[in-house]
Amino acid sequence: MGTSVAVLGTGIMGAGMAKNLAKAGFEVAVWNRTRGRAEALADDGARVAESVADAVRDADIVVTMLFDEAAIADAMGEALPAMKDGAVWVQSATVGVEGAQRLAGLARAQGVAFVDAPVMGTRQPAEQGTLTVLAGCPGEVRGAVEPVFDAIGSETVWVGERPDDGQRLKLVMNSWVLTLVGGTAQAIDLARGLGLDPQLFLDTISGAGTDSAYAQLKGAAMIAGEYPPAFPLEGAAKDSGLIGDALRSSGVSAVLMDALRDRFEAAAAAGHGAEDMASVVEAFRSGSGRGRN
Repeated sequence: MGTSVAVLGTGIMGAGMAKNLAKAGFEVAVWNRTRGRAEALADDGARVAESVADAVRDADIVVTMLFDEAAIADAMGEALPAMKDGAVWVQSATVGVEGAQRLAGLARAQGVAFVDAPVMGTRQPAEQGTLTVLAGCPGEVRGAVEPVFDAIGSETVWVGERPDDGQRLKLVMNSWVLTLVGGTAQAIDLARGLGLDPQLFLDTISGAGTDSAYAQLKGAAMIAGEYPPAFPLEGAAKDSGLIGDALRSSGVSAVLMDALRDRFEAAAAAGHGAEDMASVVEAFRSGSGRGRN
């Protein structure tokens, strides 16, 4: 293909994205703070970079999939001066509206084109290349990044041309996802509290208008008490804070999201941060730190 892509951040999402980029024929360089996570991608054809600057030096496209704005800004402080002329920065982590604006400002100061492109999906879609990309960028940049989006996702939603448009839709989408997970946790906890088998809840909504494949998936994990990470709880806690900020700044009540954030943070504080966000049920069922929202 002849296009070189650097992926900065090879956790659950970044690793899957890097694998699919290599599979699609891109020259892929990877970097991660914990080098072992990047080294695992060598067998998939990726070059493991010694540093951020080494990763981006020859890249046409630089993709960031680090945990939060602070980690991204730190990495790009080294990356931006090392990027070659004409290279494009695709920012795919969830950082919120104001975070995207600040990161876009870093790119603008270095004369680098910035594409806001958070993704919808968890571990399995990332590994299968079926993420949904929510993109915001000027029209003239689309052509350069569309092949990358085609490699990592099954659909690209072009939200608008502002450098935070992708984040705006991502916060809307995640507000629904986190509400669904929190509501499922509460229903399962209530069933237990009323002396019922919580599986009755999932069985009763199955196939009905109120059913949801996501509720079934996360609900089954909650009942089993097994939380292999697809969307880590610490990420859900972070995103709930970003969503709450966006709600308040746009004049919309944040009461529900603040209550959900309380439960996500309580579960993280109880040691479930690296587990799947389904582990939020532990903050409902636990008498310690139980919220009364």
